[in-house]
Amino acid sequence: MNTTPSLDLHFIDAAAPEADATKAPLVVLHGLLGSADNWRSHLKVWQQKRRVIAVDLRNHGRSPHAEGMTYAELSRDVIELLAREGIKRAHILGHSMGGKVAISLARTAPEITATLIVGDIAPVRYQHGHDDVFAALDAVRQTRPATRRDADALMAEHVDARPTRLFLATNLVKDADGAMALRVGLEEIRNGYEDVIDEPAGERAFEGPTLVLRGADSHYVTDDMLPTLRKVLPKARLVTLKAAGHWLHADQPEAFQQAVEAFIDAYDEQRA
Repeated sequence: MNTTPSLDLHFIDAAAPEADATKAPLVVLHGLLGSADNWRSHLKVWQQKRRVIAVDLRNHGRSPHAEGMTYAELSRDVIELLAREGIKRAHILGHSMGGKVAISLARTAPEITATLIVGDIAPVRYQHGHDDVFAALDAVRQTRPATRRDADALMAEHVDARPTRLFLATNLVKDADGAMALRVGLEEIRNGYEDVIDEPAGERAFEGPTLVLRGADSHYVTDDMLPTLRKVLPKARLVTLKAAGHWLHADQPEAFQQAVEAFIDAYDEQRA
């Protein structure tokens, strides 16, 4: 399979003065149209104990734009980032699309993966479901509104839910002329969307410690998907967060933070 060259990804590197430098760092991978910035409140909690690296995947956040959205390409970008940082082993956490990147990384480079934490995604191919979101962002790109309020009005013609529009607005920046522009690589993502909704990369199961967190109100990890999940992640522990949808880390931030931290701490205790 032809793949594009790996990209030099942007990332947030966080560690509190009291963090234990001997512990394996936590690597955080966002979902589709998200960014490392979405995780700053969580980083403040997790960085108290260990180094935390929140990555902007290609075509997202402050990372470069390029064609190619296969999970082999996305995970290779992250693997090479860790190599440049001298990180030989890490806890890998991914939400949604980032969860598939995390699964792909764990399957293809298990020697790097101390533990795997997957947020509300299964290793299956999903149906199309982002046409309205792409149309909303495209309206902003073509119209170049002057303010965020004007941008929100444009997006509201395609997306009714205000929380979704607020999330999409994290991808807006002022351009040189003062107009609202996109920092996300919209065309590259749309061109690669068939790969985004596809299964993760890798042929073998990941046999390491795995935590799968799903939202009770989400349809992304349904019970009928669990046999496939168990085949790919045989050591997976499944936890369902009440009163949480697909964005479970935003709906139940404390419960999500605590579940991740407890899982990683238990691993550290076993290794001590």
